[in-house]
Amino acid sequence: MGKKDWYVIHTYAGYENKVKTNLDKRVESMEMKEKIFRVLVPMEKEIEIKNGQRRTVMRKIFPGYVLVEMILEDDSWYVVRNTPGVTGFVGSGSRPIPLTEAEINHILRQMGLTDAKPRINLQLKQQVRVISGPFNNFIGSIEEINPERGKLKLSVSLFGRETPVELNLDQVEKL
Repeated sequence: MGKKDWYVIHTYAGYENKVKTNLDKRVESMEMKEKIFRVLVPMEKEIEIKNGQRRTVMRKIFPGYVLVEMILEDDSWYVVRNTPGVTGFVGSGSRPIPLTEAEINHILRQMGLTDAKPRINLQLKQQVRVISGPFNNFIGSIEEINPERGKLKLSVSLFGRETPVELNLDQVEKL
């Protein structure tokens, strides 16, 4: 039996939920529960203000795409590929490429579906480079690490003065 991985399937725009429903039914009717485990439409909560009213809406993170956790074999590939609304797998050539563990953990955290903490291989006082955001390419020293929130406090030199900056763990890299 193959390895369980997450794959991305491409769908017609606006058909993501229909594809999820169709695929869930096909997994049930074609007895593929041992090979196709979860089907997700990546969504996140967003606060929208309309006519002065605040409301929380669910927004698709990747419109036109659905995630499938499965063991990729010919029969499971066939079931997913031939689901109405599916235009194909994301990948180069004929074989789909699975998402990395870091990619799927990031998406699941963004959806609020996991309490997975990012792996932290950083230490206090360590020098790191900022790789995204307004402080991109700044180099600083780690003052504090908060693994629960996925944040760290970095001391960077700004206008000749050491300034504390709070960043996400994925916004820095080791030097």
